[in-house]
Amino acid sequence: MNQIQPTPLTDIEIARAAHPKPIEQIAAALDIPAEAVYRHGPHKAKLAMDFVTTARAERRGKLILVTAISPTPAGEGKTTTTVGLGDALQRIGKRAAICLREPSLGPCFGAKGGAAGGGWAQVVPMDEINLHFTGDFHAIGAANNLLAAMIDNHVYWGNLIDIDPRRVTWKRAMDLNDRALRQIVVGLGNNGAAREDGFDITVASEVMAIFCLATSLDDLKERLGRIVIGETKSRRRVLASELNAHGAMAALLKDALQPNLVQTIEHTPAFVHGGPFANIAHGCNTVLATETALGLADYVVTEAGFGADLGAEKFLDIKCRMAGLAPAASVVVATVRALKMHGGVAKADLAAENVAAVRAGAANLRRHIVNLGKFGLPVVVALNHFTSDTAAEVEAVRAICAELGVAVHLCRHWAEGSIGATDLAEEVVRLADGGTARFKPLYPSEMPLTDKIRTIAREIYGAHDIDVAPAAARKLAVLEADGFGYLPVCMAKTQYSFSTDPGRLGAPEGHVVPVRDIRLSAGAGFVVVLCGDILTMPGLPRHSAAERIGVDAGGHIIGLS
Repeated sequence: MNQIQPTPLTDIEIARAAHPKPIEQIAAALDIPAEAVYRHGPHKAKLAMDFVTTARAERRGKLILVTAISPTPAGEGKTTTTVGLGDALQRIGKRAAICLREPSLGPCFGAKGGAAGGGWAQVVPMDEINLHFTGDFHAIGAANNLLAAMIDNHVYWGNLIDIDPRRVTWKRAMDLNDRALRQIVVGLGNNGAAREDGFDITVASEVMAIFCLATSLDDLKERLGRIVIGETKSRRRVLASELNAHGAMAALLKDALQPNLVQTIEHTPAFVHGGPFANIAHGCNTVLATETALGLADYVVTEAGFGADLGAEKFLDIKCRMAGLAPAASVVVATVRALKMHGGVAKADLAAENVAAVRAGAANLRRHIVNLGKFGLPVVVALNHFTSDTAAEVEAVRAICAELGVAVHLCRHWAEGSIGATDLAEEVVRLADGGTARFKPLYPSEMPLTDKIRTIAREIYGAHDIDVAPAAARKLAVLEADGFGYLPVCMAKTQYSFSTDPGRLGAPEGHVVPVRDIRLSAGAGFVVVLCGDILTMPGLPRHSAAERIGVDAGGHIIGLS
């Protein structure tokens, strides 16, 4: 393969100029038979569930987790690195596959943009993956809202279960940012019992979490039935199964549950399936996709959302705990620019050399590396290259990581494709094959819920303690008394800081983490802990990405990034 030269083309222009292979050829590279490939056009497919069941039982591959420092507006490139690493593993002769989440329309039309990688390290077809893809998110939203409709319908037609409309906790969902829908009133006029309601973004919904953690169609249906939708007037929890909703919900999700297969620009197989946010949900792609990839490839590269304090912690404490997965190595993605921001440099001044700011900001990187060590994972740092990076700044990062015994590899996959990440790939293989990983969750399942929250706050966030609001403390006590104390906790907080204040960059210490509210996700199998001002329905920024997105005269999507 010839080295790909740097280019001024935009991400979508690069993706559109790619020459993807027919999806059957990508499947054949992993020994997936043609009859197991359900085409969604020439370059996308779902895999037959019978084949998935057989493949995932093999689990021969080594799992590589890609995570990052706390994100900044300067950019880190975690998904791009995941793709670049997968391509580089294939380039050095390894049988590799990539596992990613499906992008949400919320950030796609909001502030963040798409989530299919960037430059010459992308999954394609980029525009289709970033928009409706195979329709999975629409199915998840429909299943969520079917349950909401059945709750209100049950109350309307006599309310035999005696549901208390004031204590319905199930929210509606849509996969767009819309702050006006955070709190609403339904049932006005002659359309049922008027009550307060609200919307979550689909990627923060329990149905999304269930979808991503289910191990089979039967498991999916059972988990949907366990969803707690609210309480009766006598304060008894009401389950979705009592409304006979779980069967119809599973019917809506049956086809969506089949993992999606696509490819990178360099034809590495990529399983893109499921998409929970990591700041308000557990932030990992589906168990089914990950296990299928592990049954077909020798090295499987997956990413967990946002920084390692959120996505990686939940990947390890929730997904790996439930699915019995054990990563062989981990990659922490950083950039010199982002480290300078963590060191106090304004975005407008990032182009100027500032070694002192790099050293100061590297405290954030250091904490993430140390935290991953607490899970027993070997670590390598992928330092995404920008043309403004100086040799002195890069050397400062190397020196800091050397103190921790961690290698740093300067990566150029965005501009050069796989050849720009081969050193990283070689190091990842060395770590994964070295057998030094000793994965263990941060806390045992039997630890009380409040202690689990405190352990994460202290060990991962560097906090002094937690401050649990009285109402949240009561909910935790009730959950413990009712036998839910064994569940893991899913922390919901800002992604921009180890604290709950998005403005506190670097590695703050001694802060207190305020716990505002508690939600039981019985079907997913965890307890959601809402910290600080985090919201489960984002809003659009003043100038959203939607203002730049459109369709040109040739029918091509433009403006996606």
